[in-house]
Amino acid sequence: MSVHSADTTAALEEYRHRTPNSRRLYERAVQSLPGGNTRTTIFFEPYPFYFDRGDGCLITDVDGQVRIDFINNFTSLIVGHSHPRVVAAVQHQVARGFSVASPTELEVHLAEMIRQRLPSVEQIRFTNSGTEATMMAIRAARAHTGRSLLAKFVGSYHGTHDYAAVDGVALAGDGSAPRDGIPAAVADTIVMLPYNDIAGVERIVAQHANTIAAIIVEPVLGSGGVVPAEPAFLQALRELSRAHGIVLIFDEIIAFRIGYHGAQGHYGVQPDLTTLGKIIGGGMPIGAFGGSAELMSYFDPRSPRALSHGGTFNANPISAAAGIATLDELTPAAFERLNGLAADLRRKLVELFEELNVPAQVQQIGSVFNIHFTDQPIRDYYGVMAGDRALQRDLFLATLNHGVVFTRRGMGSLSTPMTMREVDLFVGAIRSGLADLGVA
Repeated sequence: MSVHSADTTAALEEYRHRTPNSRRLYERAVQSLPGGNTRTTIFFEPYPFYFDRGDGCLITDVDGQVRIDFINNFTSLIVGHSHPRVVAAVQHQVARGFSVASPTELEVHLAEMIRQRLPSVEQIRFTNSGTEATMMAIRAARAHTGRSLLAKFVGSYHGTHDYAAVDGVALAGDGSAPRDGIPAAVADTIVMLPYNDIAGVERIVAQHANTIAAIIVEPVLGSGGVVPAEPAFLQALRELSRAHGIVLIFDEIIAFRIGYHGAQGHYGVQPDLTTLGKIIGGGMPIGAFGGSAELMSYFDPRSPRALSHGGTFNANPISAAAGIATLDELTPAAFERLNGLAADLRRKLVELFEELNVPAQVQQIGSVFNIHFTDQPIRDYYGVMAGDRALQRDLFLATLNHGVVFTRRGMGSLSTPMTMREVDLFVGAIRSGLADLGVA
């Protein structure tokens, strides 16, 4: 139930007043693009602002409005916009060639860097997106086990291919149908599991143990509300999957940014396969999947059993160059500073909500956070959904007018150019936004 009845009229009018050029672009865009854009996740009413340029942790729209970017392209820009080292690497490679039907030393170098950080990854392959990475990891698990079922968790997000996009909440029993456009035959191969519930997982897996090919899990639910896995939960998944011959896949497309050795280093649990994306490309399109040499051998073209895995832009040198430059910046010391800054942000937000007597939970792990307006602790997606989602959306719009952008679902992330100044400005924008909405 909503804890507020905010009148957002003033915030909407202020936003429209500040963004006339974005409005004109939106009106033009809807003539050619359904909804005016090509990413469902970035649309909001009355219309999204249109990006012009980014510099460090700041973005400027086509109306000249400058905002601190706490979205960072949904966590991918961990070193911020137009980082000089990344820009230099991309410019150098652009002058040498965009892409080619040939491997490059750059992809070898990037693969070696990732292997050094993730000991569970003995071999790796690159894709152009996280969606492709999870798709290929699932295919490898099915090829290896000869089984067809995929187990995933309610509230998880693993991309937009059919197996990833089956509506977990619907399958978990809320009475609604699977998402339109996905055949029932696909939905029938998905088994839904409860997050952070060891007993529940064990019970369901036991029912399908001989037909589950893989369990795919986000060590931190990303779009599902930044809900960290409880340490014992991931260890239980490791033991359970091993006992039943099930391939355990960690989707670290977001969670890789929580530490130098990713989420698996943070938790001390090694999966069979790992999927990556976002930050390993420094803002350029990229994805990757990797794991044991045995599982990855299914993609060895020298083998008669090889699975086909093409992609015109897989491991393209521009993305690889940007990724190398980004990972060079992400030293253990850089992670320690960034994660400490995020912890300070959480502390200050908690203090603010307590001062204003606003029921809220601030989820934070590494440099990712999520604000939820509820007085109940959050352990899974159902806890996320029980919060005041309307207030999250309204606060997003209100904070835009105060020079800060994070997501409509309350999720945000930090980037290395940020300092305590940006943290304080974010907290101040939340305070002002709540006041504008009449909540505080």
